[in-house]
Amino acid sequence: MRSPFSFASRGVAIDLGTANTVVYVSGVGIVTNEPSVVAMETVNGIRKVRAVGDDAKLMMGKTPGNLTTIRPLRAGVIADLEVAEEMIKHFIRKAHGGPSRFSRGPEVVISIPSGATSVERRAIRDAVTNAGGDRVSLIEEPMAAAIGAGLPVADPVGSMVVDIGGGTTEVGVISLQGLAFSRATRVGGDRMDEAITSYVRRNFNLLIGEGTAERVKLEIGSAVRPGDGTGLTTRVRGRDVGRGVPAEIILSQAQVSEALSEPVNQIVEVVRSALENTQPEIAADVIDQGITMTGGGSLLRGFDTVLQDSTGLPVRIADDPMSCVALGAGQTLEDKVLRGALLAA
Repeated sequence: MRSPFSFASRGVAIDLGTANTVVYVSGVGIVTNEPSVVAMETVNGIRKVRAVGDDAKLMMGKTPGNLTTIRPLRAGVIADLEVAEEMIKHFIRKAHGGPSRFSRGPEVVISIPSGATSVERRAIRDAVTNAGGDRVSLIEEPMAAAIGAGLPVADPVGSMVVDIGGGTTEVGVISLQGLAFSRATRVGGDRMDEAITSYVRRNFNLLIGEGTAERVKLEIGSAVRPGDGTGLTTRVRGRDVGRGVPAEIILSQAQVSEALSEPVNQIVEVVRSALENTQPEIAADVIDQGITMTGGGSLLRGFDTVLQDSTGLPVRIADDPMSCVALGAGQTLEDKVLRGALLAA
């Protein structure tokens, strides 16, 4: 059994994502990877936390009147400060094996979108501090993703990373421990889920929930249309909008590919725009190094092929794409050279 004191003095790196939060403990590695969802219960007019993470996500779309499931982050930034603080507090305590008896909380490194405003950065720092973090440092997501994916960020060589998260896609061109160019778009896994929901309602008059759309994406989602015209299929259940009764349809991979074409094309255009704005010498390096994809969205079937065909560059998916940002933030916490060069205290 893990001691409550085991990780108490260790630093913590957090990838605070719109869809998932990944926590890294210094000297240990990834200890938590759960949905960024909080279930709040209202009792006598007072809100309190009922569940966080996996347990809260199971309640989405199924709660009674006094319970509400909340995703406190939208497009990579905090939308509900109070709930975000409770969620971060939960994950820090869980990473440490329970409430710490030490007066000082852990040092925390947390990732932020490269395009976050000063107000958004302050909100994230305040949320972590109020949740129990002692010293809070920020690292931009493309840089953290590149470090976690093993790219040579400290060398005079240009590298490109495309991090497709739940709320945003971050494109970064990195050289000499700095972002030579970055661009972000508020299109990611959530927008893909919304596209599937809209397609099903528009074509089948069927209303489905957020969880069902995500399941369809994971099971048969594809960025390219299957060669046989249909591909995999899955059963989808929801409410018939016209009749108001439960109904079921069969959805094909080709149909889901059609639904996802708009968000996929938007992400591809952002990558192409970043390439067009990259300095010539760095662009020459990217031709050799290729593009590295990270984030959960990179796991969409055929996305790497679509990006490769569109840019003409070699594209690879990182070994552990969903953990790259947390791993990179964690390495920065542990590496004195990276720490001094990258962390904004």
